[in-house]
This record gives sequence, C-alpha cells and structure tokens, in this order.
Amino acid sequence: MDNQASTKRFKHFYASDLRGIGQLVTQAAISTTRIAEGVHQSVWRTMGVPGGSTPDRTRGLTGFVYKNIYKITELLGNGIDKVLEKKQPWLESFDEGKKETLERISVLSALNGVMGDRLVEQDNQFAIPMSFYYQQEPLSLDDLHAGQIPQATSKVLLMIHGLCMNDRLWQGEHDGVEVDHGLQLSASLGYTPVYLRYNTGLHTSQNGRQLSDLLEQFVKNWPAPIEELSIVAHSMGGLVARSAVYYGQEQAMTWPDTLKNLVFLGTPHHGAPLERIGNKLGIILSKTPYTAPFNLLSNLRSSGITDLRYGNVIDQDWQGVDRFHNKPDGRIGVPLPQGIDCFAIAATTATQRSVLAERLIGDGLVPLNSALGHHSVVEHHLMFAEPSQKIFYEMNHNQLLSDPQVTQQLEMWLANNVKSEDTK
Repeated sequence: MDNQASTKRFKHFYASDLRGIGQLVTQAAISTTRIAEGVHQSVWRTMGVPGGSTPDRTRGLTGFVYKNIYKITELLGNGIDKVLEKKQPWLESFDEGKKETLERISVLSALNGVMGDRLVEQDNQFAIPMSFYYQQEPLSLDDLHAGQIPQATSKVLLMIHGLCMNDRLWQGEHDGVEVDHGLQLSASLGYTPVYLRYNTGLHTSQNGRQLSDLLEQFVKNWPAPIEELSIVAHSMGGLVARSAVYYGQEQAMTWPDTLKNLVFLGTPHHGAPLERIGNKLGIILSKTPYTAPFNLLSNLRSSGITDLRYGNVIDQDWQGVDRFHNKPDGRIGVPLPQGIDCFAIAATTATQRSVLAERLIGDGLVPLNSALGHHSVVEHHLMFAEPSQKIFYEMNHNQLLSDPQVTQQLEMWLANNVKSEDTK
C-alpha cells in the first residue's frame, strides 16, 4: 500500500521540477531570514539601538551575521541552480511520455495565482505561459490545421478561468453528472470550445494585452473562417477578457470584429472584499514594530490578486501606484465594449435578495453588485441590459463552473443571439 501511494504521488512530480523547486527554496530561505532580521531589529529598536541601512535591517556584528546568511544562501542557491540548469535536458528525458495530471496543474495554478509575477521575474520554470487548449491538449498557433482540430467550426467559444484556477476545472460535476459548459454549448449550438490557460498572478492588463495578441494570431490561423467568436469568462477571467477587448480595439486589431458575445460568470468588475481585507491586514501589521516584519508575508500577494481590490482592467489602473497601500479607487472607467452583446451572471448563497446579501454575502467571494457591474460612480457603472443579467440563489462562486442551470442560461442567451443574427 505504501509503495502504491508513493507511486501515485510521484506521478504528479517531474524530474525536471528540481530546478524550479531549488529556486523556490532559496527565495523562501531569504524571505524567512528577512522576517527574522526584521523582528530582531524591532526588539533592538525598543532598546534604543539604531538600525542598519533601512529601519528593518540590523547593524554591527548582528548585521554582519545576517549579511553573511544572505550571501551564503544566494551562493548556494545560485550554485545549485547552475548545476541543475546544465542537467536540465537530462532531467527532462526522464519526463518523456508523462501525462499532465489534474493534481499537478492545480498545484501549479494555485502557485501562479499567489506569486506568478515573481515566478516570471525569477524566470522560474513553474510560471505558466498563456496558451489555448482543445480537448486538454495545447494548441500551437503556428501550426493550427484541420488535422489538429478535425471538428473545427466557424463558431468558436473561448472559455477563460479565474484566479488560481486552470482550463481543466471547467470539467466539473453536479449531483454525480459531469458538466462542461463548453461541451454542452458545442453539442447544442455548434460551437468549437477552446480553453485558455494563463498565469493569474500577473497584472490583469498584462494578461489582457497578451490575450489580445494571441487572439489576433488565433483568428488568422484557425482552420475555418471564423464567423463568430464568443467568450465565457469566470471570475478574474472576465476582467482579463474586458482588458483584451479594450486593447484589441485600441490597437485596431481584427479579432474584436469577430467577437459577438461576452458572458461573465461571477466577475468582480468592481473588486472583491477578500483582497481589500488582505490589504487592510497588511496595513495593520505594518503599524507596530513587532508585527511589521510579518507584513512581508502579506506582501507576497501577486499583482493579479491586488488587481482584484477594485477590479483593475488597464495599465493606468496600477502603474505608478503602490499596490500594497490603502489607496482609494483610482481606476479609469472602462465601459462595456460597443457592438458586442454582454451578459452577466451573479450568484449568491442567500435565498433571496437583500441589502446584506448584495453587499456582504454574494457568492462567498464576489458581491452581487460587483458581479452585475453596479457602481455608484457613473463612469464605473457597467450598463448591462436588464434581460442580460441573471442572479442564481443558493449558489457559490465555484458552482458557477458546473451548475446545469448556468449551462441552460448560457444556451438561452447565445441561442437567441444566433436567431437574431439569422433574421438580419
């Protein structure tokens, strides 16, 4: 039994992961030492002992010891990294033929959501590149052909996941029955479902720009002429989709002309309370000398997470702003795109609408008003038509991915739009 359990665990681990793990261990050791030094200096400061080059650094013999710990850790880490870099092709040879498991990609997706921006900065192999998937296989935009997608139609449905998630989580289960909105819409309305995978720890606008560029290639290289592109986006994915459309239209790309429908599932258009609470916690920790060093833990939150404080969509929303300070909402208003039918689905765990349910409860992560685009400031209010909004009760954020009621609502909206196009 122990051998079987061990074998199962190792099927999620690749030999080539060693280099990435080594980099993470090195950074963790340095970060832990920084916290320890910060606490040490906080104690000294209460005794009137001045700090080093910055208030959280020690000086004298103590400072000398910490500096050497940093140097030794970096030297060891860099040395191990260089050795593993040379051995990487050899290590990768052990991974040939290994299939990606849901457990593995789920762990990597969570890691990217929490610190994906740092993974990119450190050139860590665990940083997830943005790519399209079809039937759980990555698509090469340079070599899209009918053989790769034998059932390619002129109608494409792009599914975009949310924070810390991945493309495979669209395949869910409800009451013992498998549910996949993409496959259901493929069967009923003739769409070819394509799934996006991306690093959710990057700024929303960085992902939006990259998605826009990839969609331009995608539309040009798709095996059949695309007559209709529709997007269904969950949570953060909705912000990424809005950002992509914004930059696609700003740069006069061709792909936005094929986009007919944009459906948001539980998208925090105006932010999520959990991130605002996390930000306030960081500010509270920084107020006292003994807890200030632990604010480093709070500041590990990725750029993607801090963008969810207010629902950033474009570069100007975060550039030049300290993302860890409690600044008021300074976003530039980005309305829903013109000429594209936009729909919003919101969920609440409550049984009926009320002020408490709308402002505090929501779906457990996103309040109703945020998911529906409602805002007291006119330039931020998103003008979803009344028939283009739907609230589901006694449903949480993640259930939006796999509830048949959501599938039925998507079918109704998209089918009606198809009929409207046919009558023109």
